[in-house]
Amino acid sequence: MRNLLFAFAVFALAACATTQRYDAAADVHALLVSIRDNDKATFDKHVDREALKRQVESRMLAEARKTGGDELAALGALIAPALAEAASETLIQPRTFRAVAEYYGYGPSTPIPNSLVIGGQLKTVGEGQVCAPRKKNGPCLLTFTREDGVWRLSSFDGDLSMLRTKG
Repeated sequence: MRNLLFAFAVFALAACATTQRYDAAADVHALLVSIRDNDKATFDKHVDREALKRQVESRMLAEARKTGGDELAALGALIAPALAEAASETLIQPRTFRAVAEYYGYGPSTPIPNSLVIGGQLKTVGEGQVCAPRKKNGPCLLTFTREDGVWRLSSFDGDLSMLRTKG
């Protein structure tokens, strides 16, 4: 009986994780289309700009600590918020995420897969969070968090140099 209850609990948790992935897929699809079409309004609906700005700031501070010791870390703490604000306005745009979409194989002429395909590629990473790994068991590059009924891009774990405009 105990094994049956355990099996049921595992099945229920797996079903929740699967439901979460497929629930997120429509919003991830919408984000990919907004990147391809340079649709800023739809892009902004599917991006948590504040979370990304905090992440950029945190990464800048960590880099300052790593490369410059205490003095550079102190300077970084002073200027990182202003730089993160400027970066969020400049970098968090549909056109700058095109290189990221291309990394996943979605170029300007490549059809974006439907939500069922995208849902199968997402990975559940926590309650209300899914991520997009490049390979099935690979590390996550993009993390999406459910907020007010919409799945929004909340974390970018790739190299910041990927966020650039072409030519």
